[in-house]
Amino acid sequence: MGTPFKLVGSMPHSTLDTPLGTTEATAVEDDWRPQAQPDLPALRAELDRIDNTIHALLIERAGVVEKVAQSGKPAAFRPGREADIVRRLVAQHTGTLPPQTVFRMWRELLAGTTGMQTKVIIAVCEIGPGAVLTQLAREHFGTATALRAHGSPAQALNDVSSGAATIAVLPLPTDTDSTRDDWWATLANRTPRLHVIARLPFWTARNEGAPAAQALVVATAAPDQSAADRSFLVVELNNDVSRDRLSQSLVSAGLTPGVILLRRESDTAFALIDVAGFLTDDDPRLTKLGGTARRPAVLGAYAEPIQGDSP
Repeated sequence: MGTPFKLVGSMPHSTLDTPLGTTEATAVEDDWRPQAQPDLPALRAELDRIDNTIHALLIERAGVVEKVAQSGKPAAFRPGREADIVRRLVAQHTGTLPPQTVFRMWRELLAGTTGMQTKVIIAVCEIGPGAVLTQLAREHFGTATALRAHGSPAQALNDVSSGAATIAVLPLPTDTDSTRDDWWATLANRTPRLHVIARLPFWTARNEGAPAAQALVVATAAPDQSAADRSFLVVELNNDVSRDRLSQSLVSAGLTPGVILLRRESDTAFALIDVAGFLTDDDPRLTKLGGTARRPAVLGAYAEPIQGDSP
């Protein structure tokens, strides 16, 4: 027989020298062991448990809403409070679930609970193609809420004035509107009085395919204040008053103007002014406008929209 193979010299200690069952050997075996797969049946059961809990809380919330409705509060629509609820939830949201999903869930929930308290019918003014304002109305007031479309602002407002509709969704006024579409000029003179109560969309980031239009919501109920608001003011002017002069007059009175729209007629003009804050008819700053602006009237207010991101 030949001479047995011999190792010449010494070798450093390694896991090859370690008897099976020691820590080092176990570590090597663990490196090669397949990772445990998630227990899908257990995870689905956990999701079912969470869903049942969420549903139970929704039922509990609806019960509280019923008690609120029985409390004698004057109006079911509280756009300012709804805005604060959504702002709070989005601000405290964490994790990978898109914040816009939370927003959409609560908008549907708030629409449903409002419908528990009063019958809601939306009158939408669609003066352009694509039914974009109808889409905005559905987005904010719920997919199941009753809705009817009209071809002019006057028709939609008449529905609200007569009680045939709860709210009207109207195009956001612009400088290029025709006199027919300047619904804001006569809003304060209607009986019963109508108010701007909201601005759409409330979530301003627009996904591809979402309506890019903007709208105002009008109702017989007065707006309610939120944590951050803007208001609409309409004034009568001499026809020669410029936007700059009107803006200076507003600032001198303590108001902070944003967009100013002017509708000029033969010897007079009307201005629609977007101002910071929540204005009411008895705001003392209105009396400080002086001779530049006459007969100031507050058309309403809206909660400032969320500058959300697209998912």
